[in-house]
Order: sequence, then structure tokens, then C-alpha cells
Amino acid sequence: MGAPETPRGRVLQTAGGAYTVEVNGVPRECSLRGRIKLDKSIGRVAVGDVVEIEELDDGSCVISGVLPRNNKISRRRTGSGREQVIAANADRLAAVFAVVRPEPAFSLLDRFLVLAEANEIPAFVVANKLDIAGDEEARRKFGLYEEIGYEVLYTSTKLPANIDVLGEHLAGHVTLFVGPSGVGKSSLLNALQPGLGLRVGELSQALQRGKHTTVGACLHPLDVGGYVVDTPGLGTMEFSEVGEARLDSCFREFRTYLDQCRFDDCAHVHEPGCGVVEAVSAGEIARSRYESYVGILGERE
Repeated sequence: MGAPETPRGRVLQTAGGAYTVEVNGVPRECSLRGRIKLDKSIGRVAVGDVVEIEELDDGSCVISGVLPRNNKISRRRTGSGREQVIAANADRLAAVFAVVRPEPAFSLLDRFLVLAEANEIPAFVVANKLDIAGDEEARRKFGLYEEIGYEVLYTSTKLPANIDVLGEHLAGHVTLFVGPSGVGKSSLLNALQPGLGLRVGELSQALQRGKHTTVGACLHPLDVGGYVVDTPGLGTMEFSEVGEARLDSCFREFRTYLDQCRFDDCAHVHEPGCGVVEAVSAGEIARSRYESYVGILGERE
């Protein structure tokens, strides 16, 4: 007989040196085996990682191996430049923004979509608090993203049918929920998964921005199947994370015009004969999206 198969699980949460790993549907508290800590090729074990575990004689569990990642979503810590892996092995990204209260920061939405494009992760947009703003205002603000080719879900915790549609998009996937604080990410997840127990922050009336209520990224199994990664409110995104991907190709609507530039290495800023700049001038590319591109480009350089 061959050796018994090493049990595997998925990391649901990390806190210091403790890891909650779901093994056969049961969460187990684990620590890291020493050699895993010393293996620089692995780096820090993150939420979403698929790991091998080993049960010790005293009944405790250790993570004895980490399987290769399909992808990782990360950002750089402001100031230090150190990489912070938010989650691993996500196969969808949901960019959640409120239609109002707070007003949507579209430059941040563009950054999340670039992050998804650079990592080849399908993304969709969730425009929340539809009950406050109304359908007309919501579609006026987010319709641009539908024109570009992103699916936009218009949601409210007070509209059960909309929550059901959101559940259909999450079922069977590992979906990264991203968005600034106060837009209702935790409320949506509570509506989708009653009893999940996510803390919902009160919106600061003075600043019109949310208080951070989620301490760290956490992977939540869903009754509909799959998982959702709830993340702390991300108010900033720096873009060394895009890696080797060409930034211009991470803007979907740019791709039609990239072969119309005079220079192959065109940065689409000051070069003459630039197809992208001409498309912006002609109104074929939204100026807000182009300004997001220029801002991210400046950070990368």
C-alpha cells in the first residue's frame, strides 16, 4: 500500500503566527512548520493558499507544505515598499462601490480593475446602495463601465432579488471583495450569508467615509458554494503590483487603439501620432479613465 495522502486545506484567515485552515469543511487552527518559515521561495502564507497539513501527536496541526499559487493579489506598503499579499488563488474580483454615501472614487475603481486585468482575473463591479440613490443615478454614474465591457451589478441589502443575483455570481468561485470603507461590503455579505457575523461599521457623517471594521483579509465559505475574500477597506493602491503587464493593455478600451500609435513603445502621454490620445480627444475613450492611466503610469515610473 502507498503512503496515505497528505491532508490539504485552504487558509481562511491568518493572525500573527496562527492560521485557520479549512480541511474537509472543518476549520482547524494551525501553525507553520519551521522549514516553511525559513523557505524564502514561499514567502508569507496568505489567505486563499492551499496548504498541506500534518497532525502532531498532541493533536495540534502544522502547515507542512504550500501548493503553488495560481495567482496572488498584492500591494506595496506605503513608505516601506514591501509587498503585502492580500489573497491568493482568487478567480474573480468584485469591485464594490457605493452609488452615494460615500460618493464613488472612480480613480480607485480603475485601479482595482487594472489589478484584475494585470493578474488575468475576471472582474465585475458592484454598485451598492441602490435604494438610496435610485436606478437612474446609479446607471448614470456606472454606465461607463458597462460600455467598456465590465458587468455591473446594482445592489442593495433592501432588495432581496439583487442579493440573489450577487450570490449567483459568487457561487463556485473564490471572489475577492475589494472597495473602500463604508460602501457596504460587509452588509452585502451579511445579507447574502445570514449569520456570517461580519461587523458593519457606522458611516462617519463628518468625513463621509467609512471606519475600518475588518481587521484583516478573511476567506468565508458560502452556502451557495465557493468563497468570498473580505478585505479591509483599501483606500490606496500603488502600482508596482502590475508587474510585467503592459499598463496600457490593462485598460480594455485602449486596446483597439494601441496599434494606431506611431511608436511601438508609445507611453500615450506626450508622443506625437498617439492613437490613444487621439481617441481621448475624439471622445472615444473617457477622459476620466485616461487620467487614471496617467496617474498610475506616473507611480510606476
